[in-house]
Amino acid sequence: MNPVHAYLNKQQEPYRSILLHLQAVVQQTIPNGTFLYKWHLPFYYLNGTQPFCYLNHSKDYVDIVFWHGAHLKKHQKELVSKGRKHMKSLRYTSLEEIDHKILTETLLEAFSVRHKSYK
Repeated sequence: MNPVHAYLNKQQEPYRSILLHLQAVVQQTIPNGTFLYKWHLPFYYLNGTQPFCYLNHSKDYVDIVFWHGAHLKKHQKELVSKGRKHMKSLRYTSLEEIDHKILTETLLEAFSVRHKSYK
């Protein structure tokens, strides 16, 4: 089993389901990337070298953290920065909390921001 799947599958419910769902949405929305296991977390990379986002299970929530989150303009009320200068995240404690419109729009905006920063 690859390290990303091992990380996701070892989590307890409901966090495992949230992580697996987020993984699927990221891959469906931004299909040309790859999940790699870096710094003990599942990171989604574009072009094999450009970090895009990562999934993190903390004590009582799951974060999808956007590498260039400081540049995101939409959904500021939902994005959490909490002590981070450049990264922001969407945070969930249950599958039901996930607003797919916000998640998808944030992924697409982060993708757009990411491409601008590498041009």
